[in-house]
Amino acid sequence: MKSLKFALLYTGLAILANAAHAQTDLEALKDGDMRKLVIASEPVAAPEVTFTAEDGSEATLADYAGTPVVLNFWATWCAPCRKEMPHLAELQDTMGDQITVLTIATGRNPPEAIDRFFKEIGVTNLPKATDPRQEMARAFGVLGLPITVILDAEGNEIARLQGDADWSSDSAKAILAAVAAD
Repeated sequence: MKSLKFALLYTGLAILANAAHAQTDLEALKDGDMRKLVIASEPVAAPEVTFTAEDGSEATLADYAGTPVVLNFWATWCAPCRKEMPHLAELQDTMGDQITVLTIATGRNPPEAIDRFFKEIGVTNLPKATDPRQEMARAFGVLGLPITVILDAEGNEIARLQGDADWSSDSAKAILAAVAAD
């Protein structure tokens, strides 16, 4: 019985040490815009809410289980979103085999406005998912736009960045490669 307690204690400590080590590793990779990235002290389960996929069906983050997700909340009227979106598109192009970039237009964003927005900025490879009643944004505590949340492959929030950022930067790619490798 005593050896079982020690084994459980050792396993728990190893898990905590690995989580702390992973957090330290991500901190060391932050540079440029990624300095704004706030890394969670502990992974937090993402809220279980639905959003509307591009085809009009209901979707959840559980649909992306097994792959880290870069979850971006944005809107067609958001000037910083216009600046950031091409960087997210490049990130999807270069790292789409390791991560998924999921863009969610939150609030009133008619499909025609989303199409026009993507056409004007030359983005063709990102999803046009929506959160028309802002239920998902509220569940994630989104208070301004853009907000980008990084979820690990198990669907836990591990980091968050408020404001626009260059997601195609070497720092962003290194951070996301480390997340994908865990």
